[in-house]
Amino acid sequence: MARLLGVDIPNNKQVMYSLQYVYGIGKSTAAKICVAAKVDPAKKVSDLNENEFAAIREVTSKYKIEGDLRRDVAMDIKHLMEINCYRGVRHKKGLPVRGQRTRTNARTRKGPRKTVANKKMETK
Repeated sequence: MARLLGVDIPNNKQVMYSLQYVYGIGKSTAAKICVAAKVDPAKKVSDLNENEFAAIREVTSKYKIEGDLRRDVAMDIKHLMEINCYRGVRHKKGLPVRGQRTRTNARTRKGPRKTVANKKMETK
């Protein structure tokens, strides 16, 4: 496996799809990187020579990816929580942030379903 910015990218896949294993690089960014580095996106990573790989490294160093991006996203969320805006409050409570319903289908953020025990009714 080749290493790019501290991430192992698969050798047996095309460059365009291998780059997407790095956090912050999607399909369009991977295509831009391939064009800027003058590398054929359909070429497999194992077939790249050292010069092409160095060109990819140089181009990707200009993007905010991996640790820097994760830190920035975490800081943005932390800022929202500190100023107590609506989205920050939703983050604090672990509820959906972007307007999804919570009556059903919010298990991912709310956690596993909690069952309420039935009380026996007293009969006289």
